[in-house]
Amino acid sequence: MGAEQRIKGQDVSLLLVVKGQVVSALTDVRSFEMAAQLEILREGYLGETTDRRDEVYRGVRGRMEVHFESADVFKLVRAVIDRARRREPGTKINAKATLQFPNGDRPIVLVKDIYFGELPMNFPGRTEYGTVALEWEAADFQVIS
Repeated sequence: MGAEQRIKGQDVSLLLVVKGQVVSALTDVRSFEMAAQLEILREGYLGETTDRRDEVYRGVRGRMEVHFESADVFKLVRAVIDRARRREPGTKINAKATLQFPNGDRPIVLVKDIYFGELPMNFPGRTEYGTVALEWEAADFQVIS
């Protein structure tokens, strides 16, 4: 398998869904990162010369950076804040990433019930686009092939 089978960012599409509605303002995605959170446990026992290891799954976390495309991005920010303040406690925010591989494989990664940390908005300079960085965590993700 050579370089022709590797996937690039141009082959990934991402949708963010708030209360069942796609957030159309978040189509200018600059970057998307996702990591399974695992913790290594170590325990030493008498008569053994090294620790035994195990791991614990702690969920999934990620980060995405998007350019402002319209004022609609504030609807997402408001939904997150309102849920955190318990004004809209039933709000669900999900993400769907579709990866299109050159060989035709097209897995879909679903992350359900995402929770956010800080939501910094940045306008770095006169000629640069404004961005919103979204740091998030969820209990798990699934891949549909």
